[in-house]
Formats: sequence, C-alpha cells, structure tokens
Amino acid sequence: QEQLAESGGGLVQAGGSLSLSCAASGIIFKDNNMGWYRQAPGKQRDFVARIGTGGTTNYADSVKDRFTISRDNAKNTVYLQMNSLKPEDTAVYYCHARNIYTDRTVWGQGTQVTVSS
Repeated sequence: QEQLAESGGGLVQAGGSLSLSCAASGIIFKDNNMGWYRQAPGKQRDFVARIGTGGTTNYADSVKDRFTISRDNAKNTVYLQMNSLKPEDTAVYYCHARNIYTDRTVWGQGTQVTVSS
C-alpha cells in the first residue's frame, strides 16, 4: 500500500516555528519528487514547497526564506521546517509524492497547522 503519513502539526503563535514530517511507505522513495501543499478552509489547495529526487528545491513566494524543505532517503521521510509563521500560514498541510519514472502520485491525509495572531 502506497501511503504518506504527515505529523508535526499543531498550534503556534505568530513568529514561532513548527516542523512537519512526512513518512512514506509502499513507494520507492528515492524515485519520487516530494512536495508540501496546504489548504485553508474554503480555499483551494496551494503549492508550498518541493524537493526533487536530486535535491533541488522550489518554494512558493509566500513561504520563501521562511520555510525549508528537506529529505532523508534513508528514512523515507520528507520534512518542512517552518519559521517566522504568520496567521495566513494556517491550513491543513499535505504531503505529496510523484514518481519521476511512472508519474504515479500519492497524497497524505494532511496535518493541521494553526498560527494564532
């Protein structure tokens, strides 16, 4: 079974930090581009950050210089370090995998991040 399991969400004050983890199973992790997306109530799911199989990273402008995505292939885990959090960062954060050879994709169930003002 292909599965992504997010963890690390919670409640934090504006200006604070939070670290998310996404543990993958049932996929060849090293063959997957990994990403984070987020969705606030009543809004569409938006791209946050991506890390490719070779380690290249991309970020949405709204999180650039505040968030850092990383991966540990030995642990089949992708991370999102979130610093200087703002209330507008409040959303459910979803982990995403895309196999670069098969184009097969997997979504996690999401973890809630709430930033209070």
